[in-house]
Amino acid sequence: MTTETLVADRSLGTVPVGWDADMAVTALYSAHYRSLVRLAVLLVRDVASAEEVVQDAFVAIHGAWRRLRDTDKALAYLRQSVVNRSRSVLRHRAVVEKYAPKGLPDAPSAENGAIGELERSAVIEALRSLPTRQREALVLRYYGDLSEAEIAHAMGISKGAVKSHTARGMAALRMALEQFS
Repeated sequence: MTTETLVADRSLGTVPVGWDADMAVTALYSAHYRSLVRLAVLLVRDVASAEEVVQDAFVAIHGAWRRLRDTDKALAYLRQSVVNRSRSVLRHRAVVEKYAPKGLPDAPSAENGAIGELERSAVIEALRSLPTRQREALVLRYYGDLSEAEIAHAMGISKGAVKSHTARGMAALRMALEQFS
């Protein structure tokens, strides 16, 4: 029986006695590769992993060809090898998923980082242009997160004056930033 005859009969799972590993594995590969990949895809749910599993199974049978007791069962050996290797892939995935680091927050792109830096610079520059009392009131309120009473105490002014300085400072800041953009 020739390699061509074996390849032409896709249902054939046996290999003629006396064939060397190269001829036999080549014939089995030609006849059964696609069906074994389909089997592996059903098991591992990923075409690339399935193809790798089947390739590994063919490499293994090639290496073990001389140790096979019954070469007629080579296709059964391949199928079992594909199933076992698919199980190994699934076990490996489970371990990787279990111990994979949790998703890190997305780092801003260089462009977003540069824009953010420009915006911060613009706010700082606009704050510097404000009168001292307005700047102090805004910084204590929004950066220091202090209440109006705490700001009044820190600045030594009334709560009404804090409200006035904060409102005027925000209006001036808004106008300065509108000119920036």
